[in-house]
Amino acid sequence: MKVLLVVHYFFPDHFYGTETYTLELARDLRRRGYDVEILSAMSFGEKGGQEKLLFNYQYDGFSVHCVDYNFAPHSCFSQLYYRPEMFSFYHELLLEIAPDLMHVTHLMNHTAVILNVAEECAIPVMATLTDFFGICFNSRLSDINGELCSGPNYSGSKCLRCYMEAIGVEESAKSFAVSRQLAAKSYFRGFLSFCFAWLAKLPVAMKRGPLVQVRDLTKRADLLHSVYQIYRKMVAPTDFLYDAYVDNRFLKEKMVKINFGINWDVVAAHRKLRKYDSSRPLRFGYIGQLADHKGVDMLVRAFKATGGNKELLLYGSPGPGSPYYEKLVKISDGEKSIVFAGTFPETELGERLSEIDVLVIPSRWHENSPLVLLYALATRTPVIVSAVKGMTEFVRDGENGLTFKRGSLADLTRVLERIMKNPAIIEEFSRQADYRKTISDHTDEIENLYREILD
Repeated sequence: MKVLLVVHYFFPDHFYGTETYTLELARDLRRRGYDVEILSAMSFGEKGGQEKLLFNYQYDGFSVHCVDYNFAPHSCFSQLYYRPEMFSFYHELLLEIAPDLMHVTHLMNHTAVILNVAEECAIPVMATLTDFFGICFNSRLSDINGELCSGPNYSGSKCLRCYMEAIGVEESAKSFAVSRQLAAKSYFRGFLSFCFAWLAKLPVAMKRGPLVQVRDLTKRADLLHSVYQIYRKMVAPTDFLYDAYVDNRFLKEKMVKINFGINWDVVAAHRKLRKYDSSRPLRFGYIGQLADHKGVDMLVRAFKATGGNKELLLYGSPGPGSPYYEKLVKISDGEKSIVFAGTFPETELGERLSEIDVLVIPSRWHENSPLVLLYALATRTPVIVSAVKGMTEFVRDGENGLTFKRGSLADLTRVLERIMKNPAIIEEFSRQADYRKTISDHTDEIENLYREILD
């Protein structure tokens, strides 16, 4: 049986949670005798490729088909989620690959048009939902202040207001032809988004002007909701994600809750009880993307605000030249106890976790079961996380780790200080830290869905 895994990015240049999940699933399916190929993409502006829209390469023995969007950049907002002009391209590609089943782990870059193509080609499709792409234009289900959003409303004005907040006062004034003073007023943006959302539904708004962009934004949720009906099954790895999609009108009978699994080979040799050794610094660690929504800058500030013999290891990219990376360097201000440790091969994750006392995941957004969290628990590493449901489902405050109010520098500082003042609790947390579901366990459940869909 041939399975095509569709993901927004893939190794070797992209190596975060969704990419790692896709790779581990592909490996386990291959061990079970499946013929697995991967369809990925490259965003406009990325360097690489082979000077053509589609190129192929091998990674870990898998055939990877990569769509290079440097040769088809999007020209309007709607092309961020639906590109009908790419229908014939994907139609030809899917007929050439000819999978028996298509499993999507992220639609970004390819957009929902690939679901229409799969339906046209009579290829059954399922998804593992790794974020809120199907509901929210920023994929995080949060507003500009980071507060949890319940999802789009009927008119789409909530999404429009969020978009206006996100692009800022200057761009809002420019895009919607209003004065900068008015655009700076939150209540006015609320009023404007309500009016524009309804005006964009009129036939006169269908051809030109700012209302076209408004229409593209406000119709996003309904269009994706409709196209997502093509999925035979949708896997949610947490209760939080499951509930978010069900609450936003996605069919409950198509939703399945399946927790992620981990590669046991990566952690098996590194499962050990953590005991703080006072002869060395107490070592906090962060492993992941160095990005604003991950809250790394807040972690650096909180770490600097605490006293004691301590060290902070920051693993991740982007490298020098990235504005956010430069911001982190500036905030760290040459502090020798803050180490920018770069990246490492995925096979070394267990080893890196075993070298730290506490992992910190300070995300500002509503995380959805980050894999590094599960690997940390599997290696018995205590964890400090933002108090969001996608992580508190696994971290019990005061038992196997600590939680802090999401986005609160003061509360994160308090939690770090609590450990610095009483490092003995690391051993207490470590005794309760565990996670045993393997990728093989996860694939068992995925394979059952494959059989159900094909039957």
